[in-house]
Amino acid sequence: MSNIAGVIPSRWGSTRFPGKSLALISGKPMIQWVVERVKLAQKLDTVIVATDDQRISDCVQSLEIPDVMVAMTRADHPTGTDRIAEAVQSLEIDAVINVQGDEPLIDPKLIDELAGVIASNDWDMATAATPITDATQINDPSVVKALFNRHGQALYFSRSTIPHIREPEGVSTSGVYWRHIGIYAYRREYLLKLVAEPPCALENLEKLEQLRALDMGCRMKVIQTEDFGIGVDTPSDIAKAKALLAQL
Repeated sequence: MSNIAGVIPSRWGSTRFPGKSLALISGKPMIQWVVERVKLAQKLDTVIVATDDQRISDCVQSLEIPDVMVAMTRADHPTGTDRIAEAVQSLEIDAVINVQGDEPLIDPKLIDELAGVIASNDWDMATAATPITDATQINDPSVVKALFNRHGQALYFSRSTIPHIREPEGVSTSGVYWRHIGIYAYRREYLLKLVAEPPCALENLEKLEQLRALDMGCRMKVIQTEDFGIGVDTPSDIAKAKALLAQL
C-alpha cells in the first residue's frame, strides 16, 4: 500500500489576488475550506499546506485539524509544483496529490480516484479533465484543452483549439473537447525528477508546465470527471464560490 500525502500549495503573493488564501468565504478563510474538503478524501495518509507566509501558517495551525501539517517553503518558487517538491523532499512517502489552494469546492472523490491511480505504480503522474459543454470555452486560451488516448494516457495539453475539426459541417463536438483540471498526482520520485528538469520549448511557448512532463516521456493518466469546481482567481470569484458552497 502506498503512503500518499495531499499537499496544498498556498502562497501569499498572488498577482491577481494577493492574500487570497485568507480571503473569507461565508465566514471561513479559503484555505480552511480547501483543507476541510481535502480531509474528506479517504486515501490520503496526511495533508500538508505548503506556504511561504507566516500568516497562512498561523491560520492553518489555529484550525487544529488532525493530521494536517504546515511546511514553510521558500518564497521564490516559480510554480506550485516546485513548492510541493520542497515540502515533500525529506518525507518518506510514495506519492503526492497536488490540490490547488484556491479550489474550495474540490471533490474528495476525485482526490481518491487520483490516489488510486497513482498507487498502482502504472503511471508517473495523473490528472483530470472534464467535457467542455460551453462552446465559448473551445476557443478560449485561458481554458486548457486536454488530449488523451483510449487508455487515458495524456497526449498533449494546449491553450489552442485541439483537436482541429477540418470539416466541421454536421460534426457534433460532444465529447470532443476536454477541459484540463489543474489537480495532479505524482509518484514522489517522479515529482523530484520533474522539478530538477528545466522548462522545455513547448512549456515556454504555451506556459503549461505539464508539457515538461510529457516532453520527458511521462506516463500521465487523465481521469475523466464531470466535476469542475471553481478556482478563486480574483476577488469577484468569492461571490461565485459562496453561492456554490451554499448548495453543498
